[in-house]
Amino acid sequence: MDTIAILDLLRHRLADVERRLTTACARAGRSRSDVTLVTVTKTVSSDVAALLPELGVFDLGENRPQELWRKAKSLPPSIRWHLIGHLQRNKIEPTLSLVHMIHSVDSVRLLQALEAAAAQQERQLDVLLEVNAAGEASKHGFAPNEMSSLVPSIQALKHVRVRGLMTMAPLQPAEDCRPVFATLRRLRDALRKDVAPVHDLRHLSMGMSNDFEVAVEEGATMVRLGSVLFEGLTP
Repeated sequence: MDTIAILDLLRHRLADVERRLTTACARAGRSRSDVTLVTVTKTVSSDVAALLPELGVFDLGENRPQELWRKAKSLPPSIRWHLIGHLQRNKIEPTLSLVHMIHSVDSVRLLQALEAAAAQQERQLDVLLEVNAAGEASKHGFAPNEMSSLVPSIQALKHVRVRGLMTMAPLQPAEDCRPVFATLRRLRDALRKDVAPVHDLRHLSMGMSNDFEVAVEEGATMVRLGSVLFEGLTP
């Protein structure tokens, strides 16, 4: 498929996603501007990802730090990179200078390591805490019953700002994911009462290609969409 054909396909798919997002926001009594579309580019090449700014898409997500580093070298600096996958501590330093936000902080140890690295780089870093809201053994993240115990660790941060929570629902029918998303919203609402205003916890990063409309209805401020946009495109 040539570049023009790929652009046309992406334009069509983005328009459909926009329609679905707008409709979901309307059902929930929300503004479309309340929800950021993060396009997950892990399955496509840098050449395909580089077409997205032409279509008005600047928030891109990657699961693997190494792939984020590689794509960031060839894509324009206007891209806002979101790391949405697991981050090992030995990959923090080269990642921090590239990311707009890290969605996947899944331990106090990682949170503290990010604080130290951000201090060393003399920058502010926005992160989300990953919560295993469905209690799946295969998933990373804090258990829901751990959230209140994180308050002292959050309050000690000076260079890292906790901007919200992230979760991944099980791969199941969208409506069955609703309790998982509602749980994350309740955990966020409870936690934000106990931390300093700098950690405003405004964001809920939840919802993927199979369930994003339900996530929006339950309060998502960021949805992470890959296959609904890129299915069938070669890497």
